[in-house]
Amino acid sequence: MASELILLASYEAKNQLQLSLKKAFELLESKLRPPFPLTISNPEEYMHLNQAILYGVLCEPHKAKVHMKHLHAIVTDGYELFLSLLVKIVNELYLKLVDSAKNQLIWVTKEMVDVSAIGIDGLLVCLVRQVVGADFSEGNLWLCSELANLFLCKWDCLLEEEPLVMTSALYAYLRLLADHCRLSVDVKLDALKQLEIKFCVKLLREQFHLCLKIGRDLIRLLQDLVHVPEFKAIWKDLVLNPGKFRATGFLDISQLYRTRTSGCYFLLRITPEMETQLRFLLSCVKFGSQKRYQAWFAKKFLLRPGGEAVVVDIVRFICCSHHPSNEVIQSDIIPRWAVIGWLLTCCRKSYFEAVAKLALFYDWLFFDERVDNVMNIEPAMLLMVYSMPKYMKLTHSLLEFLLLLVDNYDLDRKSIIVRGVSSAFGTLVQKGVVCSMDVLTCCDVLSPFLRERLQNFLLGSNVGAPKDLQPVGVPADPMPLLSLPDMSIMVTPAASQKRKLQARGEMD
Repeated sequence: MASELILLASYEAKNQLQLSLKKAFELLESKLRPPFPLTISNPEEYMHLNQAILYGVLCEPHKAKVHMKHLHAIVTDGYELFLSLLVKIVNELYLKLVDSAKNQLIWVTKEMVDVSAIGIDGLLVCLVRQVVGADFSEGNLWLCSELANLFLCKWDCLLEEEPLVMTSALYAYLRLLADHCRLSVDVKLDALKQLEIKFCVKLLREQFHLCLKIGRDLIRLLQDLVHVPEFKAIWKDLVLNPGKFRATGFLDISQLYRTRTSGCYFLLRITPEMETQLRFLLSCVKFGSQKRYQAWFAKKFLLRPGGEAVVVDIVRFICCSHHPSNEVIQSDIIPRWAVIGWLLTCCRKSYFEAVAKLALFYDWLFFDERVDNVMNIEPAMLLMVYSMPKYMKLTHSLLEFLLLLVDNYDLDRKSIIVRGVSSAFGTLVQKGVVCSMDVLTCCDVLSPFLRERLQNFLLGSNVGAPKDLQPVGVPADPMPLLSLPDMSIMVTPAASQKRKLQARGEMD
């Protein structure tokens, strides 16, 4: 008899997906033993047979190979139906699966990679999303390790058949590594960190042309890992010898600055459950009635040990992946800027608050109205405006942080950043997000020092839409190379790193 697929508490209702799979297995169990009847009469029977085989694979580990031979013999759709069932299990049942079923899930995923099943990229992405950031529980670290091993073991096959899924894995593991490396003295994490480093470095060194597809957020992720020797070496090559990556057309890191990161990457560090709750909050909850929903969300996802590390991922998701319709924007639903303002208050440590602010303003630094979306920069602007005058301290903090980034993020490429931020301000006015910058520059309750700095910036830059910015992927006039970022102050002091390299004689 097959074991159970999931564990349910006594108060939980039976799961319909699990019931349908089990029912198909029990109905067709006699046909799941050799010799197999290889005739399928209709699509409905084919669906039930796929369900039965999948249930057998997950719940009868000792017979899994027999079930897979059966599947290979009867498949007529390139495994598309079988993969869709696997995706549903991962998205709906993963947290409830018994341990043996989780083991079998990884095993059957590897089998599907080997046969280049239709939809394997979607299954791998779903599995990666189940790894929770900054969660050091045994089960979460096990999944993280198993998937890293899978990507390494199936390296050649995935690069040939699904190369873009490797960039998704790279994005996820760079973020996970940042969390894992903060616990540098935890022995149980050492083997996992080395595995993650091996995968990320191998992809960056051998397939950098694929890594470029991530866009500018690749730089943001690498900044968090600059203290790790292997990534410090990668930074040094990015700074001094970009040709070493053998990526055709890649001459300078500023090309990454100008490449917008697709919103699909930000979903990778948001679990499906978290995404569902965030979209509900941002689509259905009225402004003023959100406190109990926020309290529930915080208790579920943020108040656990290390939970505030996820805030940066949520901020990027809200800015770049959740763009509400005009109907929602014009309604009394809680706006994105208000949720982000609340998230910033959830950061108890200054480091997490700083990386969350960088996530909020990151697209401002390189904004080009020809390729970037005003919705990505809208929340930061409205958060500064609507925090006045009641939460003036927040407005001060955000504006000061933005101006600090302009002055210090990358001194060697300050012209790019000035154009990006001025373009952001200009587009926000042009698109009607704010009527004019007077809302800040003429605000009496804003610090005179900040007002003066902002006015000087706006006067000194062509606010509106700089037209001379080079297209994505095309380097501008030759500029000095980017320097190693110093995440201790959350900006990238380019010149200081170049001086350090010169002092050590490493510039040659």
